[in-house]
Amino acid sequence: MARCSTSITVANACDTKSFTGLRQLAESRHYKAWFLDQFGVLHDGKQPYPGAISTLKNLAAGGAKMIIISNSSRRASTTLDKLKSLGFDPSLFAGAITSGELTYQHLQRRDDPWFQALGKACIHMTWSDRGAISLEGLGLQVVENVEQAEFILVHGSEALGLSSGDSVSKKIDELEKILEQCAAKGIPMVVANPDFVTVEARELRIMPGTLAASYEKLGGEVKWMGKPHQIIYKSAMIMAGVDASDSIAVGDSLHHDIKGANASGIESAFITCGIHSNELGLKEFGEVADLSSVQALALKYDAYPSYVLPSFTW
Repeated sequence: MARCSTSITVANACDTKSFTGLRQLAESRHYKAWFLDQFGVLHDGKQPYPGAISTLKNLAAGGAKMIIISNSSRRASTTLDKLKSLGFDPSLFAGAITSGELTYQHLQRRDDPWFQALGKACIHMTWSDRGAISLEGLGLQVVENVEQAEFILVHGSEALGLSSGDSVSKKIDELEKILEQCAAKGIPMVVANPDFVTVEARELRIMPGTLAASYEKLGGEVKWMGKPHQIIYKSAMIMAGVDASDSIAVGDSLHHDIKGANASGIESAFITCGIHSNELGLKEFGEVADLSSVQALALKYDAYPSYVLPSFTW
């Protein structure tokens, strides 16, 4: 790691402070609102991370407003139900904002010129193992023929929605071939989950953002609904009734959580036990990352956390 200089990017990377637990952070700077990622921070999709539930209770006891901001393609209520099923107390949260909820609201309201122009007929990429996403209430027509489609709606990366309402499992390369046809036709895409990968039971899984990035490389137009774009942070600040100076975002993705916080003027805490753990050479939960390695990774992704912690523990 090169020695820190006066350049803005390197200075930002070198300003990162390291803590071993959230108590040090909470006591050193009183934030009114905490915007929390879920996968890779609170849980791994299957079970809570050690100490996550008690840490939430400690933050709530200190008066923190906690809002889940997630690139989940599912709606906010489903996200809170999922957290409850994993043992979290939903009453601790002031609410949840997901990229799936933002997508649903924009498709339903159509009060944005870009969404007004979309049309109703769509190619729908969704989930199979994780459970398909319902389009009820949106007035959309799912089509299987690209020639009939007016846009692509990407909720998942495992299946293709059928006009019958069912779905058929597809591999990533099969979905990418469909995207090649869509790009040739020149239709836009809405991606309801901008994540490239997620951590699930210590394994990385490909997410819809990977398909969206492929579509952009093909020359396609993509509307990204979620982190790192400011739309989700602005919505969270409105929900919490705070401005950027009173907020902190906590996440495990430099490209999504931390870069989005940077763009929105919000301080951030980078949790190293999530999707970047392999890049940081971490083998065990709670293992402390070398700060110079974190700083090098921040430079690589051009995303600069205010703080770095090994896990979401008190």
